[in-house]
Amino acid sequence: MLDKIFGTKTASFVMLHLIHYGELHARGLARDTGISLSSVQNQLAKFEDAGVVISKKIGNVRIYSFNFKSALTKPLMALIKVVHSSMSMSDKETLFKDRKRPRRAGKPIIGRGDK
Repeated sequence: MLDKIFGTKTASFVMLHLIHYGELHARGLARDTGISLSSVQNQLAKFEDAGVVISKKIGNVRIYSFNFKSALTKPLMALIKVVHSSMSMSDKETLFKDRKRPRRAGKPIIGRGDK
């Protein structure tokens, strides 16, 4: 459904992964979804240019997250959360594969979108 709103599946996957995990890196998303790295990077750049997403460089990896200083972020997140919460558990298991990097100590197993 989000791909009809955003225009591409890549955009919807980026937003759903940001809601689910709270942050992401382009290579991990590309690997999990089978979308080319350049497509994921281009979409993230568009969201960053729009001010909805911000990034920070940690070592050699650029980590993306929502920009809570933007007035558009909270309403956009609310829309994406509706879609995320309406997904079946099997769809979530398919889309949100196991994380490749260690989980932060104390972080809940269920993604942020399920709160």
